[in-house]
Amino acid sequence: MKTESPKEVRVFAPATVANVACGFDVLGFAIQAPGDEVVARHSDKPGLRITKITGDHGKLPKDVAKNTAGVAALDLLRHLGMSDRGIELEIHKKMPFGSGLGSSAASAVAGVYAVNKLIGEPLAKKQLLPFAMQGEASADGAWHADNVGPSLLGGIVFIRSNQELDIAQLPVPANLWAAVVHPDMEILTKVAREILPSEIPMVNATQQIGNLGGLICGLIQEDYAMIGRSIHDVIAEPRRQKLIPEFYNAKRAAMSQGALGFSISGAGPSVFALCEGEESAQRVGKAIAAVFDKIKLGNQCYVSPINREGVHVVA
Repeated sequence: MKTESPKEVRVFAPATVANVACGFDVLGFAIQAPGDEVVARHSDKPGLRITKITGDHGKLPKDVAKNTAGVAALDLLRHLGMSDRGIELEIHKKMPFGSGLGSSAASAVAGVYAVNKLIGEPLAKKQLLPFAMQGEASADGAWHADNVGPSLLGGIVFIRSNQELDIAQLPVPANLWAAVVHPDMEILTKVAREILPSEIPMVNATQQIGNLGGLICGLIQEDYAMIGRSIHDVIAEPRRQKLIPEFYNAKRAAMSQGALGFSISGAGPSVFALCEGEESAQRVGKAIAAVFDKIKLGNQCYVSPINREGVHVVA
């Protein structure tokens, strides 16, 4: 339903944890921070332009056709027959590149959401999904909604089909928290995907399906013990862990402090633990960070409840 068009809109799109151990390419959740901000405002000059980018250390292009936020927003405007509408974008990157936290997805989500709000919100939030997906795909060529979905909608998102963008939000247990630690290094998604097997044994497939089903059941029933038993990845983690220094020491530290489960966030290098309650999550986050501190690997720790809101307007 279209609303009155504001003069300027500033939005925040959160970071996300994709895969969630057992849900490779089909499961993700949003956290409170970090994230990206995009400002959209009307302009007298026709067309969409990116006028300012901060926090990117000069890495991102201002060409809307080559920028994830620009691609997503422009795709929306073309769909609406409004590609000549004069709009300026400012992009404020507030999360690291190649972090495994959905940086490209957050920018794409923020860009399309900001423009949709600016022009009077002709589309509902969920209808923006394919445009945000186009933006993220322009960065890495992949088409999977496990970052875009939760950054846009919030909560925990399950993707039945990436091709059809058939997604659903899962129930979030009231006391479910995440501790996410980003070590100061970069892993390219392309590299992390290249080391994955093209085929997997039937026994591993069966185990992974069981874990995914168990995790979904645990979320629906608020059964923290089942959630903990299900956060196991027998496909990607055994191969990707070698890209992250001290991975198994970090995992042991998290579990020893009461984490429900621990794994790699997306393609890494960020790692995450799900926990029951804030106190447990704070304790687990400190334990993980201490492992990286010990080898003098700088890191940032984010402790957060599951972000149920997703992208939203900020003052």
